[in-house]
Amino acid sequence: FYWENGAILRQISKEETPTGKQVKSLIDNGILLTDDLMFQVAQEKLESLPKNQGVIFDGLPRRTAQAERLMAMLKMQGRINFLTLLIDLPKDECVKRMLHRAEIEGRADDTMEKIELRLNQYEHDTVPMIDYLKLNSKFLAIDGSPAVEKVTENINSALSLT
Repeated sequence: FYWENGAILRQISKEETPTGKQVKSLIDNGILLTDDLMFQVAQEKLESLPKNQGVIFDGLPRRTAQAERLMAMLKMQGRINFLTLLIDLPKDECVKRMLHRAEIEGRADDTMEKIELRLNQYEHDTVPMIDYLKLNSKFLAIDGSPAVEKVTENINSALSLT
């Protein structure tokens, strides 16, 4: 199962439920969900999947506490093989790509102000988590600078999918 965090959260944000409305408000303001809210969503989704089905997480975890919590939740479900794949992209290229995505998709969370907020959150919260994952999972880093097709090819090669 491919867990694309942004897509799952955008889907939930369209639901007329208290959780959906809360998620929508946070997304529209470029703010990351609290761990409790994120794991409420994750727990519900993971419980619906067969225990022997692999899961690829994209965009979760983002903080060390989330990584610890996610790995503990997965272990409780009998999911014990962890691989971290980091797509490394320089900040200026990341900003350029998100602004381009904003032009194409018209996303409310891809303004320069909200991008800067997310990148600052990344530096503060996610970079330290990467060290945790290096110690607690198999770890691969992929250069995200080439064209998307080349990055995909490199990922597939690193994961022996080609």
